[in-house]
Amino acid sequence: MNVDFIQATRTSYDTIADAYTEQFSDWSGIPLLDRVQINGFAELVKEQGAGPVADVGSGPGHVTAQLSALGLQVFGVDVSPRMVELARRAHPGLRFHVGSMTSLDLPAETLNGITALYSIIHVPDEHLPRAFAEFHRVLKPGAHALIGFQYEPGGGHMHLDERFGHKISLDYHWRTPDEVAEHLTEAGLQVIVRVLREPLDEEKLSRAYLVARKPA
Repeated sequence: MNVDFIQATRTSYDTIADAYTEQFSDWSGIPLLDRVQINGFAELVKEQGAGPVADVGSGPGHVTAQLSALGLQVFGVDVSPRMVELARRAHPGLRFHVGSMTSLDLPAETLNGITALYSIIHVPDEHLPRAFAEFHRVLKPGAHALIGFQYEPGGGHMHLDERFGHKISLDYHWRTPDEVAEHLTEAGLQVIVRVLREPLDEEKLSRAYLVARKPA
């Protein structure tokens, strides 16, 4: 499998991790409409019973910490070692490890839930089926995944060579909710909730939250 995008994403986020964490590590800084989706998902997971939950693309770890505060047995996974280091430092009571959603180092059917918030945007189209197949593999039957992402109505792509004053090489894929839902369905997951919202304040892109369930 071509993993060049994984290395590029890892190197880019290692480079900007400190600046990114300084700007995007506050739970209260997440728009209320988005926090509602995350909090609601936590309640859905708890209704299914106890079990580990993976926050995939956990970044600074603030969402992982919120999910833990809501009563979930959660751990974070991120492709960037520097992000993982900063998350561990900020939240020493939680577990974070380096990993990629296209190859999760987890046994089959062991997770009670997955959150992937604004992390699938860095996965190219040809690798997204592999990522969702991994979600299907590690989720218990009846468990759910929450996928959050930015999108443009017709889809789109963006490449950045610089961010926070640092040179990087990072690709962003703005897939439509229908496209993401189709990939989830093809991976064997049932999309049961779609929440879409328009850009707020300085945002330029719409947001989508999809909840998918692994059939029992």
